[in-house]
Amino acid sequence: MSDRTKHVGWVAAGLLAAAAGLTGCSSEDGPATDAKATTSNSASAQSPSASAPAPSSAADQSSPEATVAAWVTAVVKGEVKQACLLMGEEGPPPTTGSEETCADDSAQGKRIQKSIGAFQESFTPASGTENPSVEVTGAPADGDKARYSADEITIDGRTLEDVILSNSTGLEKGQLNVGIQSSKLDDAWYVTDMAFDIG
Repeated sequence: MSDRTKHVGWVAAGLLAAAAGLTGCSSEDGPATDAKATTSNSASAQSPSASAPAPSSAADQSSPEATVAAWVTAVVKGEVKQACLLMGEEGPPPTTGSEETCADDSAQGKRIQKSIGAFQESFTPASGTENPSVEVTGAPADGDKARYSADEITIDGRTLEDVILSNSTGLEKGQLNVGIQSSKLDDAWYVTDMAFDIG
């Protein structure tokens, strides 16, 4: 198999069925220390700042780790609209998921629905889970962006990389390099890119 690398925005993500991950970034304030976010059962609401518009999602979008954890949780649970609301594009102009763009009958909503189904199959542990516990750990964001690899995301205690490999046919450890990028848009964090390196 030849080496292939793909970077996709959130709209194009519907064309790919692969997994996500994260790589650490360093903090401008000093040495990088691990940041951590965990979700389980239901997403928690956040309090948006008074000057910024409130994100459409009820999930915690106060950090890139929390956003990626909430997005992976929504994917595993098959919550298409919630996953869509946590996605954005850097632009210009930057755009974020909204009730209108994530509606089941919108063009974007239909594309996202297809992609989430494919991602759900790849991201869900074989044992299945109704309320997954997703944890994202890694270096804190460097400015307004952070990228996480699949070995820094765990679902019910297993790395996302292990889950994806167990759900794949023919892929082995070391052949898959997946990354999920989160960017700060409108004072909240969104999943803005996925990178896949298969080879």
